[in-house]
Amino acid sequence: MTKKADLAQFTGSTALFTHWLKILSYTEGVKFLASQTNSFWLIDAIASHQNRSLLLKHPELKEFQLWQLEVKADKTAKLTCRIDSDCEPVVTQKIEYTNFPLTQIKLYVREKVLMLPSEY
Repeated sequence: MTKKADLAQFTGSTALFTHWLKILSYTEGVKFLASQTNSFWLIDAIASHQNRSLLLKHPELKEFQLWQLEVKADKTAKLTCRIDSDCEPVVTQKIEYTNFPLTQIKLYVREKVLMLPSEY
Protein backbone atom coordinates (compact mmCIF):
# COMPACT_ATOMS: atom_id res chain seq x y z
CA MET A 1 0.00 0.00 0.00
CA THR A 2 1.28 3.46 -0.89
CA LYS A 3 2.06 5.72 2.04
CA LYS A 4 2.81 9.42 2.13
CA ALA A 5 6.41 8.52 2.99
CA ASP A 6 6.66 6.66 -0.34
CA LEU A 7 5.63 9.85 -2.12
CA ALA A 8 8.11 12.07 -0.26
CA GLN A 9 10.99 10.46 -2.18
CA PHE A 10 9.95 12.42 -5.28
CA THR A 11 11.66 15.80 -5.34
CA GLY A 12 11.59 17.17 -8.84
CA SER A 13 11.07 15.22 -12.01
CA THR A 14 13.31 14.42 -14.94
CA ALA A 15 10.39 13.30 -17.11
CA LEU A 16 6.89 14.57 -17.77
CA PHE A 17 4.00 12.47 -19.02
CA THR A 18 1.30 14.00 -21.19
CA HIS A 19 -2.28 13.31 -20.19
CA TRP A 20 -4.36 11.86 -23.02
CA LEU A 21 -6.43 15.07 -23.23
CA LYS A 22 -3.16 16.88 -24.03
CA ILE A 23 -4.05 19.81 -21.75
CA LEU A 24 -2.01 18.70 -18.76
CA SER A 25 1.27 16.93 -18.05
CA TYR A 26 2.22 15.13 -14.87
CA THR A 27 5.41 14.21 -13.08
CA GLU A 28 7.03 10.90 -12.19
CA GLY A 29 5.70 11.21 -8.64
CA VAL A 30 2.12 11.57 -9.84
CA LYS A 31 2.59 8.64 -12.21
CA PHE A 32 3.92 6.55 -9.30
CA LEU A 33 0.95 7.56 -7.14
CA ALA A 34 -1.57 6.71 -9.88
CA SER A 35 0.14 3.40 -10.71
CA GLN A 36 0.47 2.25 -7.10
CA THR A 37 -3.08 3.24 -6.11
CA ASN A 38 -4.84 2.50 -9.40
CA SER A 39 -5.99 6.11 -9.49
CA PHE A 40 -5.38 7.41 -12.98
CA TRP A 41 -9.00 8.55 -12.61
CA LEU A 42 -7.70 11.27 -10.27
CA ILE A 43 -5.48 12.69 -13.02
CA ASP A 44 -8.47 12.48 -15.39
CA ALA A 45 -10.68 14.34 -12.91
CA ILE A 46 -8.16 17.17 -12.48
CA ALA A 47 -7.56 17.36 -16.24
CA SER A 48 -11.31 17.56 -16.87
CA HIS A 49 -11.47 20.80 -14.90
CA GLN A 50 -8.78 22.53 -16.96
CA ASN A 51 -11.39 24.22 -19.10
CA ARG A 52 -11.54 27.66 -20.63
CA SER A 53 -14.50 28.92 -18.57
CA LEU A 54 -12.87 28.08 -15.23
CA LEU A 55 -9.54 29.57 -16.26
CA LEU A 56 -11.21 32.74 -17.58
CA LYS A 57 -13.20 33.14 -14.37
CA HIS A 58 -10.09 32.60 -12.21
CA PRO A 59 -7.05 33.58 -14.32
CA GLU A 60 -4.67 32.98 -11.41
CA LEU A 61 -5.38 29.25 -11.84
CA LYS A 62 -3.31 29.35 -15.05
CA GLU A 63 -0.21 29.64 -12.86
CA PHE A 64 -1.06 27.63 -9.74
CA GLN A 65 -3.79 25.29 -8.46
CA LEU A 66 -4.02 23.44 -5.15
CA TRP A 67 -6.00 20.20 -5.49
CA GLN A 68 -7.04 18.13 -2.50
CA LEU A 69 -8.74 14.75 -2.34
CA GLU A 70 -10.38 13.87 0.98
CA VAL A 71 -11.61 10.29 1.40
CA LYS A 72 -14.22 9.52 4.05
CA ALA A 73 -14.68 6.28 5.97
CA ASP A 74 -17.71 5.36 3.81
CA LYS A 75 -15.42 5.41 0.71
CA THR A 76 -16.96 8.59 -0.71
CA ALA A 77 -14.62 11.48 -1.42
CA LYS A 78 -14.46 15.15 -2.22
CA LEU A 79 -12.05 16.66 -4.71
CA THR A 80 -11.46 20.40 -4.41
CA CYS A 81 -9.37 23.02 -6.15
CA ARG A 82 -8.25 26.23 -4.50
CA ILE A 83 -6.19 29.18 -5.65
CA ASP A 84 -4.30 28.90 -2.36
CA SER A 85 -4.82 27.21 0.99
CA ASP A 86 -6.51 30.26 2.53
CA CYS A 87 -9.41 30.61 0.09
CA GLU A 88 -12.66 28.81 -0.57
CA PRO A 89 -12.66 26.08 -3.25
CA VAL A 90 -13.31 27.21 -6.82
CA VAL A 91 -14.06 23.59 -7.79
CA THR A 92 -15.73 20.90 -5.69
CA GLN A 93 -16.43 17.46 -7.08
CA LYS A 94 -18.16 14.71 -5.12
CA ILE A 95 -16.91 11.19 -5.76
CA GLU A 96 -19.50 8.53 -5.01
CA TYR A 97 -17.01 5.71 -4.41
CA THR A 98 -13.25 5.27 -4.29
CA ASN A 99 -10.83 2.70 -2.94
CA PHE A 100 -8.05 5.31 -2.80
CA PRO A 101 -5.88 4.15 0.14
CA LEU A 102 -4.99 7.53 1.65
CA THR A 103 -7.49 9.63 3.59
CA GLN A 104 -6.09 12.79 2.02
CA ILE A 105 -3.73 13.84 -0.73
CA LYS A 106 -2.71 17.25 -2.03
CA LEU A 107 -1.50 17.85 -5.55
CA TYR A 108 -0.39 21.02 -7.30
CA VAL A 109 -0.82 22.19 -10.87
CA ARG A 110 1.89 24.66 -11.78
CA GLU A 111 1.71 26.03 -15.32
CA LYS A 112 -0.14 22.95 -16.65
CA VAL A 113 2.03 20.38 -14.81
CA LEU A 114 0.41 18.20 -12.14
CA MET A 115 2.85 17.34 -9.34
CA LEU A 116 3.23 16.16 -5.77
CA PRO A 117 3.92 18.93 -3.23
CA SER A 118 7.43 17.51 -2.71
CA GLU A 119 8.10 18.01 -6.44
CA TYR A 120 7.19 21.71 -6.37
